[in-house]
Amino acid sequence: MTATIADTIYARLSQQIITGALSAGEKLRQDHIARAFDTSHVPVREALLRLEAHGLAQSEPRRGMRVTALDPAEIREVIEMRVALEPLALQHAVQNATPGDLQAIDVARLACDGAEDMPTWEARNRAFHRAILTPCAMPRLLSAIDDLHIASSRHLHAHWRQRWRQRTDTDHAAILMAMKRRDAETACDVLRRHLRRAL
Repeated sequence: MTATIADTIYARLSQQIITGALSAGEKLRQDHIARAFDTSHVPVREALLRLEAHGLAQSEPRRGMRVTALDPAEIREVIEMRVALEPLALQHAVQNATPGDLQAIDVARLACDGAEDMPTWEARNRAFHRAILTPCAMPRLLSAIDDLHIASSRHLHAHWRQRWRQRTDTDHAAILMAMKRRDAETACDVLRRHLRRAL
């Protein structure tokens, strides 16, 4: 599926919000964004509505669209939701995963381990988590999890940027090994523990 200009605008702005390049409270001006992307206001409005739907922006009466503030209480809720939903997806993914899926997961794991900075690691970490869950073939569940990943990513950047260091993620390796053995119980146990560490 070809990316639209609205997709491109959404991807760029969401990444800037997640990484903190656009800070909480900053105004998202349609005219400025349209000029920056050399486009009309229509795709800009679409991108801003998607940011709002994902909790990254908020429309305020007579003040326009602004970047939402980080809510410390939100991360606990997000992690608890991920702990509930991701093992459900993983359980089905373990049963459905093809050799090609497992190879793609291993490529994602190695790419994550090889990241040399926080923004690259965060994007690749998100890609690894998406890769292990995609074989579940449950699009509504995956869409809900994608939204939670976006919220998690913003908190990761805000709270771990100064403490991040390059490392090999042994949990990622353990999940992949369990998937190769079709051991859904172990894979899900490791994933739950891995997610709870974020708290």
